[in-house]
Amino acid sequence: MSRPPFPPFDETTAAQKVQAAEDAWNTRDPGKVALAYTEDSVWRNRDRYIVGREAIVRFLTEKWERELDYALRKELWAFGGNRIAVRFQYESHDAAGQWYRSYGNELWEFTEDGLMRRREASINDVPITEAERRIFGSRPEEERGVGFPVF
Repeated sequence: MSRPPFPPFDETTAAQKVQAAEDAWNTRDPGKVALAYTEDSVWRNRDRYIVGREAIVRFLTEKWERELDYALRKELWAFGGNRIAVRFQYESHDAAGQWYRSYGNELWEFTEDGLMRRREASINDVPITEAERRIFGSRPEEERGVGFPVF
């Protein structure tokens, strides 16, 4: 199995990889998202360590059961060789209706066939009101490649 574009990345292919990840995560389909990772992919997500595609599916299933109406934006931060750094924001709410904006950074490492073998994510959550929301569903076509506000 392979997942283009392939490393080594240039600015165009790195941005394509980031947009593809954003699109996949916004489906909130754990099985679809997990296909971008190697069978033995290693993740650090906040304070959790996850190893393997099956564990990724379980983790994402639990995540999206808690983080309702999840909507994500990713932005290319840096790239080199087979690595990409990303910053992101997403919004979701819990079962009680409290909204959050989550800010984070990810470091990605890819195999030669374009699958991610390592993902390290640092994430902080900020409670927001529904009126403070600014991310609504998947990114419209006209906003692709456009950054997002820092705060």
